Amino acid sequence: MDQDPDAVLLRSGPVIDATGLLLLISTITVFLLPLFIYFPPVPPSQRDALLETHSPIGVKHIKSKKKTTTTSPSKTTIDQLWIYPVKSCKGIQLTSSKVLPYGLEFDRLYTFAQLKSPFPLSTYPSSAEDKLQPQESWEFITQRQFPLLATVTVELFSPDPVKARGKPLYSDASIKDSFLLISFPWQEPGLRGVVSWVAAKLARGRGAVPQKQLVLPVSFPSQDEIESQGYQREEVRIWKDVVSALNMEKDLPRELALYLGVSNRLGLFRVDPGRLREVHRCAPGREEAGYQPVTGFQDAYPLHLLNLSSIRDFSAKITKDENLEQDLDARRFRANIIVDGPEENNPPYDEETWKKVCFKKSDDAEGEKSKPAAATFHVSCRTVRCKMPNVNQDSGFRHPVEPDRSLRKLRDVDEGARLKGCLGMQLTPLFDGEEKLESWVEVGMSVEVGERGGHRYINQ
Repeated sequence: MDQDPDAVLLRSGPVIDATGLLLLISTITVFLLPLFIYFPPVPPSQRDALLETHSPIGVKHIKSKKKTTTTSPSKTTIDQLWIYPVKSCKGIQLTSSKVLPYGLEFDRLYTFAQLKSPFPLSTYPSSAEDKLQPQESWEFITQRQFPLLATVTVELFSPDPVKARGKPLYSDASIKDSFLLISFPWQEPGLRGVVSWVAAKLARGRGAVPQKQLVLPVSFPSQDEIESQGYQREEVRIWKDVVSALNMEKDLPRELALYLGVSNRLGLFRVDPGRLREVHRCAPGREEAGYQPVTGFQDAYPLHLLNLSSIRDFSAKITKDENLEQDLDARRFRANIIVDGPEENNPPYDEETWKKVCFKKSDDAEGEKSKPAAATFHVSCRTVRCKMPNVNQDSGFRHPVEPDRSLRKLRDVDEGARLKGCLGMQLTPLFDGEEKLESWVEVGMSVEVGERGGHRYINQ
């Protein structure tokens, strides 16, 4: 039986040729693409949540250019300021910072540590009540053992009253507190990894990669928070010092140990502000400083100073290869205060003759008038270098020999640290009076050397 041609056409619907199909797809794409760009279909990250009520602190790093008398002031000045809230992770560059007895505010608040034992250990505790055995101990870790720490990003978020206004979903405590955001690259295997890869591109641009994130409080947790979160006060070794600190390993994502390559159990310690390490050796005593110098998770002294003039001179003497930048990156040396100036007034290694230095703000300098106009430091000793400067601070690649080999060869300059390379100086803050132990430093402050003399390093 013959079928009606009109009925066949009605059942099959309109026919779309290739041109029409292409036009339809193009129209849908043009319509949806702006929506995907401005409203990516991915869940908000922890960073997105923080940006609702907080603002990031710090500036984008710009590598300093060589200063000359024709383009720069005649004085040596503070060129850069850096803090490292999590020891051995990426630093945060600032334009100004408060100086406290233990160093710059927010510096080295946390450190990662691994559980060491003469016997094989599980990567994770077996239970919430897991206790250390007598042979086990926590030891801090750095880029020397795990160079990928250099790629772990740390951001500092401070409360923003304008953003927080009218945010009923956030508690008063979460709005008033500052937080650290820890991020590290991580892509799951399989389909989940592909989805996270696509989501990262949509949310943060073509160069973005999937990440894991962790939010940490800046303030030391209260006793109630310690108990409710199950944190433990435990001892951790920092070089030869053993200090009591708060282990917050329960907040760590499991993927972090895998990413870093830590096979032992990984801990996260928060320095206890009531149990700081006393600094002796080359530091000024209580009578000279007016207080007992202390430090937190810094290696040995409260602050580290670096002179770019010295970096340039040292860098020019190193044999470079494809894995070492032509102009050695000062970030490899992880200083807090980096100074620079024309070489006629700031010759290489001049800082090694300083015994007391003052950073002063000029009378016409911009900034809050309530902040102190000067900060004074005791220049305690040279910085004896380990192999950490071998690590590229962008990629986490550890050069097999440089600049450590050249440091030992060219910078064996301290009689107290023979056969070891020295570059940079260790500082101890000095304050006016004992009532308020704080001062302020800013980029652009001039460097005035109060006293000069020799240095001899004293080992721990």
